[in-house]
Amino acid sequence: MNYTKFSKRNNFVRPSEIREILKVTERPEIISFAGGLPAPELFPVNELKNVCTEVLTECGEASLQYSTTEGYIPLREAICKRMEKLSIKTSLDNIIVTTGSQQALDLSGKVFIDEGDTIICESPTYLAAISAFKTYLPNFKEIPMDEEGMIMEDLEKALKDNPNAKFIYTIPDFQNPTGRTMSLERRKKLVEIANKFDIVIIEDNPYGAIRFAGEDLPPVKHFDTEGRVIYLSTFSKIFAPGLRLGWICADKSIIQKYIPFKQSADLHTDIFAQMITAKYMEMYDIEEHIQKIKEVYRHRRELMIQCIEKYFPKDIKHTLPDGGLFIWIQLPSNMDASDIFTKAIKNNVAFVAGESFFPNANFKNSFRLNYSNMPDDRIIEGIKRLGEVLKK
Repeated sequence: MNYTKFSKRNNFVRPSEIREILKVTERPEIISFAGGLPAPELFPVNELKNVCTEVLTECGEASLQYSTTEGYIPLREAICKRMEKLSIKTSLDNIIVTTGSQQALDLSGKVFIDEGDTIICESPTYLAAISAFKTYLPNFKEIPMDEEGMIMEDLEKALKDNPNAKFIYTIPDFQNPTGRTMSLERRKKLVEIANKFDIVIIEDNPYGAIRFAGEDLPPVKHFDTEGRVIYLSTFSKIFAPGLRLGWICADKSIIQKYIPFKQSADLHTDIFAQMITAKYMEMYDIEEHIQKIKEVYRHRRELMIQCIEKYFPKDIKHTLPDGGLFIWIQLPSNMDASDIFTKAIKNNVAFVAGESFFPNANFKNSFRLNYSNMPDDRIIEGIKRLGEVLKK
């Protein structure tokens, strides 16, 4: 076959490293802290049996038919109510349902990025966002972080140096991969800077509902005064990831730019999944369900932190997230997380090396751990095994 027929973007797009790792971790003997997988025992399976029956009984034909691109109206109305709880005033015209928040990232790339454009992100940042944006061949400008999130002085300097940058991508709540949360003052400052430099903010918030410590903070979009913040979220972490349901909340004029790209990608998101999610929120209390998730994840985070402090060498640092799914491990500068991963897999334990989360820089001495998916006994044993590898 003539491989010159493939597009140039094939040279830049690679399979997801996490997806490749998950293939290895399918082996039952592997204790995996790699993927951002919710706890499967918390999925509302029995409730969804009742919900599916109700949907098929009430509107069976419609639930199996083509539907509108923007999304099922009762689900969008439920999303609007969730946004109001976050102090974001919105309406149906501001919401489009997507096939997971991953599609929202991909559509954002289509809407905003031309080849060679500069986009701005935290350093490190979500590797699937890097993959989604990289398809459209941008240049990444990374902004360093501390425990309060993106450093605003560095952001402002980057915007002065890159006045034509297309957008700022941020995960302010329990950031993937670090677990850090942007402070209230920096959220306000971020919008102030974006207004000053006339740039869009893409606020990715898949984890914000899973806060189990500290005080709730309003989203960046709450401070949006000029309609420049595009808010992305998902039902994957609070309901069921297999349904692949996310949403975009933005100014109506911006949503109208997304719709044609959504139509060209998949016409619309799975209508049956949308209907059963809307019906679930009608029949059951999703906030009560989220509270159960938070209690389990709080316990597992505390257990993992205790094990890290017990079994890891003392010169290894870690973050202490107030929610979400991840802990970030910082190694001494002479250690390579990829080499450690190779040795860890031989001991049947897995994580994600930190290098994947930096679009430009080659930082090798960090890795990400997920605490949401494994039960207590496997957390204890897995961290103990990792500690033995690290000490060697």
